[in-house]
Amino acid sequence: MEIWSLLENLPPVVDPPGCEASVLIPLYADSEGDVRVVLTKRPDDMATHPGDIVFPGGHREDGEDPTATAKREAWEEIRLPPENIVSILGGLTPVTMQNREKPIVPIVARIERPKEFIPDAREVALILEPTLVELLDESSWVTRDWFGHDLWFREFPEGVLWGATAAMMRELLSYLRT
Repeated sequence: MEIWSLLENLPPVVDPPGCEASVLIPLYADSEGDVRVVLTKRPDDMATHPGDIVFPGGHREDGEDPTATAKREAWEEIRLPPENIVSILGGLTPVTMQNREKPIVPIVARIERPKEFIPDAREVALILEPTLVELLDESSWVTRDWFGHDLWFREFPEGVLWGATAAMMRELLSYLRT
């Protein structure tokens, strides 16, 4: 079954109490028809989550809903033009990190890939664009104990996808397993 039709089952985007941040999970079909996801690697000198592989996203500003925040942050971090966001496919389960009262809302979007992404050097060291088929390969994922919790990890040559981002990715991939 085609990936896009499987993603029609995504739930709607939510705006839970305490939500101060959201991320965009941008998906696009490349010239070969493979669906890719856009991830970023944070610079190693960032104060929070240095070197982590993450989705574009961040804190919401006054008057924004989670979708507006995710779109703005994707523009600021990788110069994804808002008009290239073809459709919002849905939302995933909000994820919390250290503060359980401040969930991060993941928003899945189908995009038209711009000619080039332009990373904001303050927030993005590089951009990764793996295929969903690559990410569906279970042999590339491992779980590890992290202070008494089993967390998913997926290593790339450029860095490690883990924590909240890995949880979001694993949930996205669950919609594609038939």
